[in-house]
Amino acid sequence: MSTRKNLFGLIMAALFTVSLASGAQAFWGAKELDTEKSAVTFAKEVQRGGYVMITTDELKAWIDAKKDVLIVDTMPFEASYKKQHVPGAVQMEFPIPEMTTLDDGKKAELVKLLGPDKDRTIVFYCGFVKCTRSHNAAMWAVKLGYRNVYRHPGGIKAWMQAGYPIEKAK
Repeated sequence: MSTRKNLFGLIMAALFTVSLASGAQAFWGAKELDTEKSAVTFAKEVQRGGYVMITTDELKAWIDAKKDVLIVDTMPFEASYKKQHVPGAVQMEFPIPEMTTLDDGKKAELVKLLGPDKDRTIVFYCGFVKCTRSHNAAMWAVKLGYRNVYRHPGGIKAWMQAGYPIEKAK
């Protein structure tokens, strides 16, 4: 029951955050119905995925504190990861449309990347809030039994807008 309350609280917080972030856009011409649709879509992804959200500042604090965390960039290698990624992140590309199935090859690749420790803290990110690559990865990590799975929805765009350092692939 406590987990259910926590999940509900996180979803409500995400909706509130999205509505605040969208407030300036609404004032300057974005339609409130579009904002509402985006917020509800996002909340439903989190609910279906069973993972926890983490902000850009929280992720940066974890990195600064040297928290033992696996950070996974889900963007394409050549088009994104190679050019810019969160320091220390590893890369495994996921598609944008929600994945209702995961083939054996992709499942084995994901399990190999995440490792055998199902309690390991794992953070997935992609490009920006509307990008669902990180949703797919986080959702499947949870389905595979990993228990400390986070999604950083702002992705590399929010990371760079915060002025945090990036790495490039060698």
